[in-house]
Amino acid sequence: MISQKLLEIIACPKCKGQVQLSETQDGLICTVCQLVYEIRDDIPIMLIDEAKPLIQAA
Repeated sequence: MISQKLLEIIACPKCKGQVQLSETQDGLICTVCQLVYEIRDDIPIMLIDEAKPLIQAA
């Protein structure tokens, strides 16, 4: 589980914008870049090359 304090200071490595926890709490979402940074073993993987595109249902 990612702490609220960490969520307040962590930023998207691509745009330096704010990220938010996904509904399933398995990733951090940057809505500006439309990327999801996976969380593995309670550690956010904040590497641009490993980020996945955010796919939103229309």
